[in-house]
Amino acid sequence: MNEKHSVSLVNDVTGEALFPVTPKKRKKPINKEAIAGTIFASGPLLGFIIFGVIPLCLAFAMAFLKMKGFSFKGAKLADPIFDNFKTVVQDNKFWESIVNTLIFGISTLICLVLSLAIAYLLSKEIKGRKTFRMIYFIPYVCSAVAVVLMWGYIFNTEYGILNMFLKKLNPEWQLRWTEDATDFRILVIFISVWGGMGYSIVLFTAALTNVNRSTVEAATIDGAGPFRVFWNVVFPAISPTTFFLLVTGLIGALQSFATSNILDKNGGPDSSGITIVFYLYNKIFDEMNMGVASASAWILSLLILIITIFNFVGSKKWVSYDQ
Repeated sequence: MNEKHSVSLVNDVTGEALFPVTPKKRKKPINKEAIAGTIFASGPLLGFIIFGVIPLCLAFAMAFLKMKGFSFKGAKLADPIFDNFKTVVQDNKFWESIVNTLIFGISTLICLVLSLAIAYLLSKEIKGRKTFRMIYFIPYVCSAVAVVLMWGYIFNTEYGILNMFLKKLNPEWQLRWTEDATDFRILVIFISVWGGMGYSIVLFTAALTNVNRSTVEAATIDGAGPFRVFWNVVFPAISPTTFFLLVTGLIGALQSFATSNILDKNGGPDSSGITIVFYLYNKIFDEMNMGVASASAWILSLLILIITIFNFVGSKKWVSYDQ
């Protein structure tokens, strides 16, 4: 018997060797912190399932049905089965809504450029930069309805503060923001940029504080100018944050609805404010056509998926995670 095995034996009073004693398995202590963490972390997942996955599955089913109102009672399978999708594709209003949505998506790019410029300036040693950050962030935490109503009153054609001021300077300068299609789109983009910059500024500011200062100083010593330092050193370091804001901003722009709806419940002059979600909303509550609305919702989902995949594929060429 080897020494290693004999250690595990127990001898009785007679001196005879006994079989090794098998130790009892200890129960693992209950990790209360892990249980509490799982419970709290499951909240968002449960919310996503209830308000995301289930409605998405129901919308998929309704996209192939002919329904009357909001009830499945009396619903029949569409004949042909893709009839609802065909109705959406053949509707000129739907294609107008896609064009409007893509135009309003410009606000995401404008917001990113302005937010990055402001965050870069606020990252310098200037007086009152914390106050400026707070001021820029206030519009983001304000109610979207309140923000749109405020700007709607300011740009109102008849009694808006801006038009009253312009009229005093020159009567011919009075603008009809809510009565001209182009001006209406510009107004929607302006409100979207003004209300969304605060969030981007905060994230860009956080990203800029993590930029390696020694690399910036080394580039400056080597003779690189401010623009070259920003483009070759700073921007690659904050590219993951830029990519995140770009993807989430475009997804939000494709789902835009509130701004144009609050400014004009009819969709603006010449339907210039009807987005895809606005089109979907009209199909549900004005025409009570859940089948066509569900089909348009799925088309929107596929459009978002395609644009998001395109962004992820393209990000390999300019997003750097090695900084």
